[in-house]
Amino acid sequence: MQPALLGSLLLSTAPLTGALTSPTPPAPQDEGDVRALSETVITATLTPRRSLDSPYSEEVIGEETLRRRGYKTVPQILRDVPGVIVQETAPGHGSPYIRGFTSFRNLFLIDGIRLNNSVFRPGPNQYWNTVDPYTIESMEVVKGPASVLWGSDAIGGLVYVQPRGPYDFDGGDGLGGTLFYRYATAEDSNQGRLEGSLRSGATGVLVGVGAKHFGDLHAGGSTGDQPETGYSELDADMVLEHRLNESMRLEFGFQHVYQNDVPRTHKTEHAVPFQGSSVGSELRRDSDQERNLVYGQLEGEADAGFFDRYYLSLSWQGQSEDRHRNRTSGPDEQGFDVGQTGLVGHLSSPTSVGRLTYGLDLYHDEVDSYSSKEPIQGPVGDDSSYDLLGVFVQDEIGVTDDLDLLLGARFQYAAADADSVKDPVSGDKIAIDEDWSALVGSARFLYRVVPDSVHLFGGASQGFRAPNLSDLTRLDSARTDEYEIPSPGLDPERTTTYELGIKTESERASSELALFYTDIEDQIVRFPTGDVDDKGTPGNTADDEFEVTKDNVGDGYVTGVEFGGALELLEELVLFGNATYQYGKVSTYPTSAQVASDEYITRMMPFMAQLGLRWEDWQRGWWVEAQLVYADDADKLNTRDQGDTQRIPPGGTPSYLIANLRGGMEVTENVTFDLGLENLGDVNYRVHGSGHNMPGFNVVLGLRMSL
Repeated sequence: MQPALLGSLLLSTAPLTGALTSPTPPAPQDEGDVRALSETVITATLTPRRSLDSPYSEEVIGEETLRRRGYKTVPQILRDVPGVIVQETAPGHGSPYIRGFTSFRNLFLIDGIRLNNSVFRPGPNQYWNTVDPYTIESMEVVKGPASVLWGSDAIGGLVYVQPRGPYDFDGGDGLGGTLFYRYATAEDSNQGRLEGSLRSGATGVLVGVGAKHFGDLHAGGSTGDQPETGYSELDADMVLEHRLNESMRLEFGFQHVYQNDVPRTHKTEHAVPFQGSSVGSELRRDSDQERNLVYGQLEGEADAGFFDRYYLSLSWQGQSEDRHRNRTSGPDEQGFDVGQTGLVGHLSSPTSVGRLTYGLDLYHDEVDSYSSKEPIQGPVGDDSSYDLLGVFVQDEIGVTDDLDLLLGARFQYAAADADSVKDPVSGDKIAIDEDWSALVGSARFLYRVVPDSVHLFGGASQGFRAPNLSDLTRLDSARTDEYEIPSPGLDPERTTTYELGIKTESERASSELALFYTDIEDQIVRFPTGDVDDKGTPGNTADDEFEVTKDNVGDGYVTGVEFGGALELLEELVLFGNATYQYGKVSTYPTSAQVASDEYITRMMPFMAQLGLRWEDWQRGWWVEAQLVYADDADKLNTRDQGDTQRIPPGGTPSYLIANLRGGMEVTENVTFDLGLENLGDVNYRVHGSGHNMPGFNVVLGLRMSL
């Protein structure tokens, strides 16, 4: 058998798992050496484990899969993960729904550092797209709550990306470089990256620069060109690593991303309708986005003392957004700047009561916000700060040779202080000063029914999310023809997820099946106030918007089943696939009468499935893969989904079936070429909740050259 073949397939179809000495997941092992469930993961437990031995639903996406699939953006990397649907308000946006939750209800980590900050808005947003996919060495996805170890926001799931680091020159010194290039016809896009790596003794450095240009997206069928959907991006990054000794590593990192004129086309008159969807009235809406991250980390192992592993991280991350809009009533601009300082520390100790992992994390945000139309504040409260402080402990107990228990608890504190907020009633300037605290817990198990072959896993885990500055102070447009006002006095959201699953691995097959039920309490939901904001000139209602506010009225549930697996049919031929079904409801106020009603969760994922075949010739260095992707009708809509007519057609988003064909080869030892023929039937389709249609027939070329 060729375990590599099975492993490489499962990297894109079934959850995976494993570990290191710190929250930094190791780069996946060579796909020629391990099967998928033998991958090492760490994010869910902070302890090195094989995926087969993890009590969570996890998936690892390695460097090889990232290159072969030719993903355009970071959010799109998740489109092949069971339990996830990736909504795109615009090509420059992208917000995965993980088990029914999106935006700030999922947590994104870069080398253990939060991307999430206090201005993340509810619903789909573009912030995950400010991470350059070419800087990623591997990605680990944890589905379900991870709040015990990682704090507020980790409700639907957690995504951890490991940045690329200095090359390994097999223990010697040296200089190396790599050129990456991607071209796609239906996106009219060019993406490139050049990086160099130098290692001398115990020190190594990697420096990379990149540029991207996306033209107008060409959809399938009759939709064709979608004007005003392109944008450009510049990227730079650096990682410096120094081995203080064999068991201690010091690392410094830097990332810079700048995106120019990222459009939100569905809000404008340039939108192309689909199946009866409406077209916006704005003449222009786009944003400039910038993100900078600087961090230092120390991690290692200790030979003696009360702990044997340690990790310490200090970071600063700046994010800015400047929105440019032109309406019939005239132009306006708004934006914000966020500076986030983070401090994270983890320790691990073997004890008589199990392996204890414990730690502390502290994040402090400073926020400035502006608007050309509102003198008091911008999209969030001006002159604001936000704090998160958490402490946690986890105990891993080997009850028997076949049964492991993981018990954990966290204390979380959050505080918001906004000095300049527009009062939603009087319109005067007010200040908001609020804080919250909570205890959350988790109890998971793993039982080896047949050791190294059939393992049961599951348990109960609580999720927690404190209201952020966007919840409390947002003053900005929301969905189709909606305008959101500040909502002080909110309480935290809480969830409890119950999960049961089975993982199997043999010489010829691997699979994972998971069932989950998430109980939702006090979810913060938007609802109409009954007022209308007159944004236009007298007698012109084109720019008028319905006012919405928020409260903790959302009690409900999300449940679902996920499956992924692969089967070796012949020595070099593998059948792979996955499928997901979800269903959920939550209470809300459909109208300004504020009478509660149980409705479908917003943008609920329809039944989705994938099926594929891959042939890999290891001797000649080439591969070919055929893939079918199916999504059922997304017609289970709540009241606000029905009103989001610019993104969701009347009656819901139609089903689709698309076929993809991909392949690649090693031209030489230093040159790899990949080719993707996506949407072979030129199907005209839209992912549920998106503001544009997906590419029609799309030729994707990828080139990797080692210098």
